[in-house]
Amino acid sequence: MAYISITVNGRLRSGDVEPRMLLVHFLRERLNLTGAHVGCDTSQCGACTVLIDGQSAKSCTVLAVQADGSEVTTIEGLATEGQLHPLQEAFWAEHGLQCGYCTPGMILSGVDLLKNTPQPTEQQVREGISGNFCRCTGYQHIVNAIQRAAGTRR
Repeated sequence: MAYISITVNGRLRSGDVEPRMLLVHFLRERLNLTGAHVGCDTSQCGACTVLIDGQSAKSCTVLAVQADGSEVTTIEGLATEGQLHPLQEAFWAEHGLQCGYCTPGMILSGVDLLKNTPQPTEQQVREGISGNFCRCTGYQHIVNAIQRAAGTRR
């Protein structure tokens, strides 16, 4: 067993974990934060995307012990004081989701994208979410939502 301490959504969380436990399983099984989804088990779909120290990462490719000492933000940590994050609002307004399975990962990838590229073009948005699969929307509404949050929706 390994002892870890991770700040998750602003709250210090710690405990013993198996060294091989993936971060996604620590979040879902130990902390009951189920917004990070396990979609493919091959790190291709992006449904498990979270922010680690402000950068998007697929939590199915990160061991919980690797996140020791880090700050992790999940979809549950984006809304503050009952107010949705601007990207969450934009996804709602632009119908950027259907089944919702990919949505947490898409939104967190969008947060990272907008942090680094505050006024992205459509192509930059598409490249920024290229590590996330959506099997329902055809992506246009997702692109519209991210551009709406950036204030560049035409």
